[in-house]
Amino acid sequence: MKRVKAACITQTLHFLLKEDIPHDYAIKLVSEEVKKYKGHLDKNRIKYKILSEETQADGSVIIEIKKQYNTSPIGNYLD
Repeated sequence: MKRVKAACITQTLHFLLKEDIPHDYAIKLVSEEVKKYKGHLDKNRIKYKILSEETQADGSVIIEIKKQYNTSPIGNYLD
């Protein structure tokens, strides 16, 4: 028999601009989407650590994140 002792997932997320709306408004929407995503993680009590967050020249945002996988214990992955 086996058990998961600890598990995390590393993701690189690219929050892209919508192309059919004005550029300044698209940048604002991306910023709000990033904030909403982080709020969702907090609300659902998902443990996470943002490894990097970069705003690209076009205004899109790339986030590299390590987060809890399902409800598995995280061990020392986020230390």
